[in-house]
Amino acid sequence: MTPADTATPTAARSRYRDGLVVPSTGHAPGFTQANLVVLPRDWAYDMLLFGQRNPRPVPLLDVTDAGSYRTVLAPDADLRTDLPKYRVWRDGELVDEPADVTGLWRDDLVSFLIGCSFSFETALLEAGVPVRNLEQGRNVSMYRTSVDCRPAGRLAGPLVVSMRPIPAALVPAAVQVTGRMPQVHGAPVHVGDPASLGIDALDRPDFGDPVEFAPGDVPVFWACGVTPQAALMGSRPPFAITHAPGHMFVTDVPDQEYRQL
Repeated sequence: MTPADTATPTAARSRYRDGLVVPSTGHAPGFTQANLVVLPRDWAYDMLLFGQRNPRPVPLLDVTDAGSYRTVLAPDADLRTDLPKYRVWRDGELVDEPADVTGLWRDDLVSFLIGCSFSFETALLEAGVPVRNLEQGRNVSMYRTSVDCRPAGRLAGPLVVSMRPIPAALVPAAVQVTGRMPQVHGAPVHVGDPASLGIDALDRPDFGDPVEFAPGDVPVFWACGVTPQAALMGSRPPFAITHAPGHMFVTDVPDQEYRQL
């Protein structure tokens, strides 16, 4: 059950601002969550093109003006303080994971808000599809794959996927439900054998936590908004800020806004 102090977007962001550092999965159910990528303006076009060329892992929900820490997805929020945990990158290397990046903010920084698969977990539950990471109180499992994204300017890297164990009989329902939400990654990119994606071991995710399978579950993989972080590691821009995997920006936009009939 969602704690009362993170049950709404405003409450969740307030708790993060006050120092709560936890994965945001299950928080503010029914409201869209977003990945965050912040880059200097001279890298912004490359990121915009990377999203346009790779819409499954990088569905862009908003792009800010340079220097702005506000977004139309939550007009009263502050992108510098209102995520539970950030990552700071220099020359493609992770150098810090703070809970506040106010002191690092610059007038040339452009923020990209990217759809997140946490946003369809409520829809899965409403359809009777269990979400094991929520049941187990864990961050979702995320993996680098052997599938390359389409390069864009200086940005290139592998597809990253999130994985949820789904009862085999409910896989069609999971595909149908998430397929109606393309702006938060949409339908799965793969069902079944992880080796087909170049994933060696499901119990050793590259990001997030291992999630236990129930009898009859099969692994189902969705494109993941951590994909740009893998591109940052390989493309090495001089400076970037992102969310820490699983520690998302909770928006004021109801998930229903991104559901297609």
